Amino acid sequence: MTLLHQARFVCLDCEFTGLDLEKDRLLELAAIRFTFESPEKEFDALVNPGCTISPESYKIHHISEEMIRDKPSVEALLPEFLAFVGKDRIVGHAVGIDIEMIDLAAKRASIPCSLKERPFFDTLRLARHYGDSPNNSLGSLASHFNIPIGRAHRALDDVKMNIEVFKHLTKRFKTVEQVEKLLSKPIKMKFMPLGKHKGRPFSEIPLKYLQWASHMDFDGDLLFSIRLELKKRKQGGGFSHSTNPFGELQL
Repeated sequence: MTLLHQARFVCLDCEFTGLDLEKDRLLELAAIRFTFESPEKEFDALVNPGCTISPESYKIHHISEEMIRDKPSVEALLPEFLAFVGKDRIVGHAVGIDIEMIDLAAKRASIPCSLKERPFFDTLRLARHYGDSPNNSLGSLASHFNIPIGRAHRALDDVKMNIEVFKHLTKRFKTVEQVEKLLSKPIKMKFMPLGKHKGRPFSEIPLKYLQWASHMDFDGDLLFSIRLELKKRKQGGGFSHSTNPFGELQL
């Protein structure tokens, strides 16, 4: 068993030119190696992506074409970044997307990368288990835990904020293995995180909407939560929910 307070982690975050995994590119790489006692080292670098930044992404991170014009390419930066991340366990918010983009960039540049094979702790999924924040975005979680918010959606500031959120979300656990066990299974969510019923408890969502949503390409936690609610209604005669005032709403 490894006590959380004795473990070393690397929290990472990236900014992108957009959210298309094939077309868009890395724009900023940031990471901090840390223990629960203190941060140890940090890495932060802007990347010249070799392509334009989408207006939608610029509105989020405010990284301009001028800011990255003279910055190194991802081919030049990625080996150093991967060496920094090293072998420590990765932490991040919806970090699977960051890992996927890094892996794709490494493949395009023929740079060895093993991040996809590495275990990681996703604070978005930990927040779903925690369940007491009305919104699971990183900024909302920081506000919920009274954590100072830096420059939102700049990678290094998000990493610093994410580390503090991670510490709060794991207060109920003592060991790394306990967190691993939790995240190895689907997590039952309390509220619908998206769509027309965003923020509503699953028990209040119309039956027809749940039946439709159960066949969508959502992530595993959301599908598990939707199907669990459907199963509960079926076992408890809850399919009478279809006669409630919301039952005839169009999907």
